[in-house]
Amino acid sequence: MALQVGIVGLPNVGKSTLFNAVSAAGAEAANYPFATIEPNVGAVALPDERLDTLARLNSSAKVVPTSVEFLDIAGLVKGASQGEGLGNQFLSHIREVDAIVHVVRCFEDPDIVHVDGSVDPARDIEVIETELILKDLDTVEKRAQRASKAARTGDKEAVRESEVISRLNAHLESGQPARSFGFTDDDRVLRRDLGLLTDKPVLFAANVGEGDLPDGNAMVDQVRAIASKQNSEVIVICAEAEAQISELAQEEREEFLADLGLERSGLDQLIHVAYRLLGLITFFTSGPQETRAWTVRRGTRAPQAAGKIHGDIERGFIRAETISYEVYAELGGEQAVKDAGKLRVEGKEYEVRDGDVMHFRFNV
Repeated sequence: MALQVGIVGLPNVGKSTLFNAVSAAGAEAANYPFATIEPNVGAVALPDERLDTLARLNSSAKVVPTSVEFLDIAGLVKGASQGEGLGNQFLSHIREVDAIVHVVRCFEDPDIVHVDGSVDPARDIEVIETELILKDLDTVEKRAQRASKAARTGDKEAVRESEVISRLNAHLESGQPARSFGFTDDDRVLRRDLGLLTDKPVLFAANVGEGDLPDGNAMVDQVRAIASKQNSEVIVICAEAEAQISELAQEEREEFLADLGLERSGLDQLIHVAYRLLGLITFFTSGPQETRAWTVRRGTRAPQAAGKIHGDIERGFIRAETISYEVYAELGGEQAVKDAGKLRVEGKEYEVRDGDVMHFRFNV
């Protein structure tokens, strides 16, 4: 399944403009799969020059990148945790995504009304985070009642869960998100079952005017200060510029980006940072018929990576013939790699590395 990223923010911060740019970018990449799954979901290929190089070296008939799905989540207002505005829709959608892109308005424009009457990034971030924490508190308090009742039986696991829930409740009440709570490995089942909104990784997208690219402005500095405290990251984007970029041919994009002082688009940055936040890496399969990118979590072993392709390959796994992308590209293809003795044979305990080009041997 593709990584799914939810785009959130207050009304009129540039959230939907960014989503429209995402959708247009995906539609433009004619050789890559793109789908508008629902009116508010778009999928776009993960930009990766390595994929194109491998396809060229193998004269591949088909190129299949890994993709990212973007969900344009309903705008949030104060009281969303109690169902105000489209709050219930917002909160149910955000529960399903892998990561959150929080779009924060960092530009002044008298023609674009701010829901609270003025532009204040710190306040705007607090509004959304408070609503998410309030919803998580509701979830945790309900679980606490069950845990407390079970703990009275004397069951050790129930007692431990009740204690964790109590500490988590106090953490949320202090205004801290669940992702900073410090869950242990013993809590992983409980953590998954709770599905807390504030446990999602967050990337802040500071939306500025073109004149503030690429470094941002004083308002962006406010966002950076908040992100730093949360061990999160900030990218500076101009949603309007992204919309323009997505409609240009590739060579025109490069010229436009250069004029803005950018090496790559905000969308490209957004996707790559989201992958990094989630600890994801890419491995490749490549040959004359097809070159394809596959996404796995860092630390995934070779048989489980093979299972991404087909369950039968994982079950019958024998070995993984592996070449690092750098070696593959430097020597110019698989046969040259074999001739140089650089092809590696890896077993069941091998942890796949980003950029590995792999061929799996297996029993049917």
